[in-house]
Amino acid sequence: MSFSDLFGTGEHLRNLGHFAAIVNLAAVDGEINEREEEQLKRFAAKMNIQEEEYMKVLKNPTAFPIHPNNSVEGRLERLHDLFKIIFADHIIDEEEEELLKKYAIGLGFSSEVSEGIIKRSIQIFSGQISFDDYLFLLNKE
Repeated sequence: MSFSDLFGTGEHLRNLGHFAAIVNLAAVDGEINEREEEQLKRFAAKMNIQEEEYMKVLKNPTAFPIHPNNSVEGRLERLHDLFKIIFADHIIDEEEEELLKKYAIGLGFSSEVSEGIIKRSIQIFSGQISFDDYLFLLNKE
């Protein structure tokens, strides 16, 4: 058995931590609903999370640390994943927003930058974008 078999690769451990953050956010407003569970299963498959790992994370998502991505784009992708799970039920509550801020800081964004990103992302995910932004997104390749 190799070292990576025992402890997993760095990328896999980052994925586990990120998946645990997603599970934590899905569960913050109570039970994980059907849409959230469906989204979690897609994220698990995308991140190569095995069934046994999936069950461990569901049982105790806070046991897995966040491993920040080195690139801004990678960190934004992780935040995007979190927003997708939060908005699976089309609403964001105060607890979810507070957890998002903590995770954004955990990913390596400053407090000020994370607040701006989260505010703008909420506008985008809740459909509150301006017409100019809408046009920009439509014209972007």
